Amino acid sequence: MRLKNVLASWFLLAVTFFAYIHALHYQSYLLQVHEVFGLEFTGRGYLVGCVLSYALGLAVFYLVEKDPSVSKSVLCCRAVRRIVLAPGTVWRAGLPYEERLGLLATLLKAFFAPLMVIWLVDHTDNMLANGTALLHAGSRVWTDFVPVFDAYGFWFLLQVVIFADVFFFTIGYLIEHPRLGNEIRSVDPTWLGWAAALVCYPPFNQLSSWILGWAASDFPRFESATAHVTLNLLLLGLMAVYSSASIALNLKASNLTHRGIVSCGPYAYVRHPAYVCKNMAWWIAAIPTAAAAFDQSLWKGVLAVASVVGWSMVYVLRALTEEDHLRSIDGEYDRYAARVRYRFIPGLY
Repeated sequence: MRLKNVLASWFLLAVTFFAYIHALHYQSYLLQVHEVFGLEFTGRGYLVGCVLSYALGLAVFYLVEKDPSVSKSVLCCRAVRRIVLAPGTVWRAGLPYEERLGLLATLLKAFFAPLMVIWLVDHTDNMLANGTALLHAGSRVWTDFVPVFDAYGFWFLLQVVIFADVFFFTIGYLIEHPRLGNEIRSVDPTWLGWAAALVCYPPFNQLSSWILGWAASDFPRFESATAHVTLNLLLLGLMAVYSSASIALNLKASNLTHRGIVSCGPYAYVRHPAYVCKNMAWWIAAIPTAAAAFDQSLWKGVLAVASVVGWSMVYVLRALTEEDHLRSIDGEYDRYAARVRYRFIPGLY
């Protein structure tokens, strides 16, 4: 079983890698040149290094495991074989639960893990570059606060916040084990649950952005210096709470899975703090765009506001489908929901 686990994992890792490097949408990530701690490399080279390191780590883990069980990679291969050899039977009766879990967990990791790994180095690169520039600014931070904040300060703080979020999700997708308390018990089996999550990530977010539009700015700018700094600091604060939710999830961080319920940190107050804070940050980021749109015409202003509302509704749908999935597995989420009654806004809803 040890060798089967290794070979199945290596096979699926190779398939995922070759699919990723040949996908058109990800070419910009792979060709990008990064410099981290003085080392310069392309996204492709970095990904190759990560894949080889991960493959070696998996081999060591499976070969030294004392009581090896059937890995999700083996279960995934069995599920694919069953689908290929007996599609009619699978269509009528479905897959055995363990094989379905192995298949869905593998698809989940194959989609999200490479994306998180690439994003992690991208955010690290940007964070270090802006942090270095901020240090070089020296006393200008106080004498020319707004220009320095605009050029480096905002971006450094935002990258620090996002780095923490992506770091924990990267680890969550790559590593799971019962001893770590983050084993995947279930993956959402519904089309709606997957669709609600995937439309927020590339390449699918291109289509959703085409349908819903995108009114939020990466860095909103306001005419009043006081309003500009205050609102952007509020935006950063909301994103910090968003990231703190990922930190609270710790090794359980991942989409569409049930790995056990987390009730610490911001999850002690509302059930979906990350979604609430990310959307509130987007609303702040959309203020200048919406104001400019209203200056052009009432209709354009309404469309700008509708865009942000549309994206907020996507995250409401994500929250609802996640709750339906978690409730369908065991009573753990119901007990958590009884303690934390509010989904989004404490004392209101």
